[in-house]
Amino acid sequence: MAKDYYGILGVPKDATADDIKRAYRKLARQYHPDVNPDPSSQEKFKEINAAYEVLSDDQKRQMVDLGGDPLAPGGGGMGGPGGPGGPFVGFQDIMDAFFGGTSSRGPRPRTRPGADAIIRLDLDLHETAFGVEAPITVDTAVLCATCAGAGTAAGTHLAQCDICHGKGEVQSVQRTFLGQVVSSRPCAACQGYGTTIPHPCATCAGDGRVRTRRSLTVKIPSGVEDGMRIRLAQQGEVGPGGGQPGDLYVEIHERPHDVYARKGDDLHCKVTVPMTAAALGTRLTIKTLDNEEALDVKSGTQPGSTLRVKGRGVPHLRGTGRGDLFVHLDVRTPTKLDADQERMLRDFAKARGEEMAELSKQGGFFTSIRNAFNGH
Repeated sequence: MAKDYYGILGVPKDATADDIKRAYRKLARQYHPDVNPDPSSQEKFKEINAAYEVLSDDQKRQMVDLGGDPLAPGGGGMGGPGGPGGPFVGFQDIMDAFFGGTSSRGPRPRTRPGADAIIRLDLDLHETAFGVEAPITVDTAVLCATCAGAGTAAGTHLAQCDICHGKGEVQSVQRTFLGQVVSSRPCAACQGYGTTIPHPCATCAGDGRVRTRRSLTVKIPSGVEDGMRIRLAQQGEVGPGGGQPGDLYVEIHERPHDVYARKGDDLHCKVTVPMTAAALGTRLTIKTLDNEEALDVKSGTQPGSTLRVKGRGVPHLRGTGRGDLFVHLDVRTPTKLDADQERMLRDFAKARGEEMAELSKQGGFFTSIRNAFNGH
């Protein structure tokens, strides 16, 4: 007696293919041995798979409607736990059956966007501060001049792939315990393009691009900092098949300066001042990035003092104006004195009553230390 495959899935005889698939998925999830540990679920699961295998096949379903059983011995069925249509299938095939593994991706395009490129550019402080037009040499892929990116020899064209017939993928059909599973994979003959190049361009070998070294001039704006990148649109790698070029990024590396240290848009330098000049006062002339600046050192200047020169730093990258220049004074005490110098210095100290060092009062030095520890 033929089995009631419609009753196993719980669908009427006039059920559509979508109705049968929905009923099967619902029952398969309910009775799958990995989900339902009940020993009887395994047999139920096999029945459900067999019913779906029959009702999802038009010829087998017609046989059932005529009163036959395609899975009965001698019935021509493909079922059975050990043969084709048995339970030994891959996990991906199961997922494809549940979630639609038959969808077509279509051929992938031969023309694709190119990658971005990056190049390092070393500049002096003066160049980063005030800008410069710098020549650079770039080694990237460019459009093939022979075939203009087509990849084919002159007078020839792309040909449709004989294996996939332009689809870019081939399909295989498996009969599993879940039923008929159709899987797709990229065509190996055309690498998924759907077309082949019977006569490749002799210059680029069909890639549509060649590597070459070219020279450019990049305009560096004033105020750039170390590590910044300047983007040159569509000056990077040309894509396969002559695709749109990527961007070229010029990364700035600022060389150390002999005199100045840069912090943002401010410049810092150190000037050594003799003890006598710091005591009596003096006038300094320092060379800035673009000028000379005269600075007055007041009498009685102490070690660690700083002079600030406004507007003599690096121009702001965005907006107007410039940073400041900070001159840090290093008051230098002489280490070697001849007899006359030592005598004069002792007389000076005696005249000022500074022959011996004195401890600072607690309200000065110690108060500042205590306040630092207390966060004041």
